[in-house]
Amino acid sequence: MYAEERQQHILETARTAGRVEVTALAEQLDVTPETVRRDLTALERRGLLRRVHGGAIPVERLGFEPAVATREERLVTEKERIAKAALAELPDEGTILIDAGTTTGRLAELLPRDRELTVVTNSLTVAGQVATQANLSLYLLGGRVRGRTLACVGEWAERALADVFVDVAFVGTNGLSRERGLTTPDQSEAAVKRAMISSARRAVVLTDHSKVGIDHFALVSPLAEIDTIITDSGLDAETAAELEGEGPEVIRA
Repeated sequence: MYAEERQQHILETARTAGRVEVTALAEQLDVTPETVRRDLTALERRGLLRRVHGGAIPVERLGFEPAVATREERLVTEKERIAKAALAELPDEGTILIDAGTTTGRLAELLPRDRELTVVTNSLTVAGQVATQANLSLYLLGGRVRGRTLACVGEWAERALADVFVDVAFVGTNGLSRERGLTTPDQSEAAVKRAMISSARRAVVLTDHSKVGIDHFALVSPLAEIDTIITDSGLDAETAAELEGEGPEVIRA
């Protein structure tokens, strides 16, 4: 395979998966990691990829927010493992907050039926999953509904969150890095996520490894305000340790 063909393959893989890893590409393409790194550098110089720890992400990912249906098809197995690991963070009884998102949505589907919980959410999807369970009491935050994420945002949601206090907030994110903490493309969603973290005794972030090392437009929270990050085993131990150095516990499911 010529360099141009190899680089096109790398770019297409990054755009499909949202991220590429040096070691995985080296094995897949049967080349050395150094060759992959040179290809990534060449693609970065052309403005097509951005290098991150251990790999690269497509540039359009930084400002582009996929719709729910598209995100649900990505890293399905990893999201399942993250959601199952998050079950250990649930209180025996009490109140939890579940943010909008595909990984948090998977957690909502897995909520146990053997305990009484109150669930607060800004997600139409999560609300639909929770509403029919007899052991769960549901509170749906109001506000403007963003069609791209099916999340309620705006002052109505923020005011409601200011008046409640929950045991655990399970929060999603579009980006997570040591330098910027949690980030997301939309300012209104960022404001609601901040309010969620402020209203919780403990904040638990659910995110797959492809979001780590990515920064988006709107700041949500520094890592020091997060208690636990649950991700998948695609995140390397070195990066996990660096994130833990900023405060939160990191669990790789």
